[in-house]
Amino acid sequence: MGIIRRSFSFLLGTGCGIYIAQNYNIPDVKKLFDTYVFVAKHIEESYRKPKKDED
Repeated sequence: MGIIRRSFSFLLGTGCGIYIAQNYNIPDVKKLFDTYVFVAKHIEESYRKPKKDED
């Protein structure tokens, strides 16, 4: 009985996700993630302490 309940939940969620993706303008998660990583790297580089030259 448990596998049927889990399969039903998974299929219902998949069906709802497909419907929402086709009928609504949702953002591309990959692009958002890449943008956030770029911004985080830029902030990290701008606030990084300068390296000390020990020559």
